[in-house]
Amino acid sequence: MTPDETDALRRDAEDPGHRSMFLVPPASGGRYAESAYLVGNSLGLQPRAVRDDLAAHLDDWATLGVEGHWEAHEPWLTLPQRLAVPSARIVGARPAETVVMNSLTVNLHLLMISFYRPSGARTRIVIEDAAFPSDSYAVRSQAALHGLDPDATVVRLRPRAGEDALRTEDVTAFLRDEGDTVALLLLGGVNYLTGELVDIPALTEAGHAAGALVGWDLAHAAGSVELRLHDWGVDFAAWCNYKYLNSGPGAPGSAFVHARHLGDPAIRRLDGWWGTDERTRFEMAPVSRPPASADAWQLSTPQTLALAPMTSALALFDEVGMPALRARSLRLTEYLMDLLGSVTPHRPLEVITPRAVDRRGGQVSVRVTGQSAGELAKRLRFGHGVLVDSREPDVIRLAPAALYSSYHDCWRAAAALAALA
Repeated sequence: MTPDETDALRRDAEDPGHRSMFLVPPASGGRYAESAYLVGNSLGLQPRAVRDDLAAHLDDWATLGVEGHWEAHEPWLTLPQRLAVPSARIVGARPAETVVMNSLTVNLHLLMISFYRPSGARTRIVIEDAAFPSDSYAVRSQAALHGLDPDATVVRLRPRAGEDALRTEDVTAFLRDEGDTVALLLLGGVNYLTGELVDIPALTEAGHAAGALVGWDLAHAAGSVELRLHDWGVDFAAWCNYKYLNSGPGAPGSAFVHARHLGDPAIRRLDGWWGTDERTRFEMAPVSRPPASADAWQLSTPQTLALAPMTSALALFDEVGMPALRARSLRLTEYLMDLLGSVTPHRPLEVITPRAVDRRGGQVSVRVTGQSAGELAKRLRFGHGVLVDSREPDVIRLAPAALYSSYHDCWRAAAALAALA
């Protein structure tokens, strides 16, 4: 079957998304003016409203100076707390459990200071073998920080032979058999390489049953899939806001700490100036008095100009709602998988993202043969105006973002792959 452009355009007319709210980069090649932008899992597009948001803060800085902390149109002192409210809705948390700060790996380190508690035989950290490299580096360094051998302490769970995705039952079996040695289970909610959506509630429950604490890297899940962090009893989580959440390159990250841990005096934590209670912060006392909220994990003054784009970016998620976005994401990825299936006879492609709707996130990962993934991504961009990203040696990732991607983008990607056969 040859992919049908008319069908793609019909689907866009019936299920249009919100593309007009975003700025789409021009194509670097091919016959279309705009790129088929399928890399929202690396960097989301710029919402049109962001420029005005940022300009308003610059105007406040120009006219108010330091008083902008209190008198700006959105006072800088409390901007992170206001952004925590829509952030909490996106991940199924309470505002008090949510904080906007730092970046993903910094937040994971700060949270592991609190929630990685090796003791006796219970010292191990369990991650997936295909964890994002920074997660691997972070857990190894946390083990070393406690004087432990990272090679012996960090357990990397691998899929079964011949499979790409890690099965839930294999993780639970490991926890059942060896859970008394596990201090921390730290997995990606959606695996960055395969696009697999992990069963977060089931594995959180299994980790707790084994006596471990459970944290999640939600970099590829937040804004892509529906989450219920509070209801699922997750101990902690961290995510970035520049991927599906469209908050700009290097945007500050976010973190979650479950309510049952907030205000616990036994929690070990690194303290900083911004982590003390805002009601007493300017008393300048020598001893921190952290609030009973996730704000206690903050360290330094918020980066207002980096936070500014988040206001309109996160507002779009409130406007549309995660259930509707998740439903459209599944329609887009299903359509893309069908198209890629039609390309397979012409070019060796293997979709490694699980097909089941409860096992896939917002991306479709494809294994290619015959050339490097990076070279293929360049040919797609410069020859056809299709932007995908690559993970060497042989995986390209296509991520149609529910807010702005189109069925036509998906059709262009499949047609380009067919043309490159």
